[in-house]
Amino acid sequence: MQGIYVKFYVTEKQRHHSQLLSEWILEKAKQLGLPGGSVFRAIAGFGKHGHLHSELFFELGGELPVQVEFVVTAAQAEALLAAINAEKLQLTYVKYAVEFGVTGN
Repeated sequence: MQGIYVKFYVTEKQRHHSQLLSEWILEKAKQLGLPGGSVFRAIAGFGKHGHLHSELFFELGGELPVQVEFVVTAAQAEALLAAINAEKLQLTYVKYAVEFGVTGN
């Protein structure tokens, strides 16, 4: 099946409406009927401000990059992006075409 891989970059403690942003994105995706999503925590990274964040720097706890990702249809990807844009969130994301399926069928 052809679809879209979309991944958002946030930080561990970034919040939206008093909720962790990564959790908010997952919940919004679930409300929109997306089939699933995952959150992955990085061990190090830097963003547009150029500050290096690493789990080795204890004083930066909660600032590590987090990836929230989905493999969905094109319509589902656009619905999720529209919902995020409606909230006026400025998130870095990547989106590209993928082939996906389930083994064992």
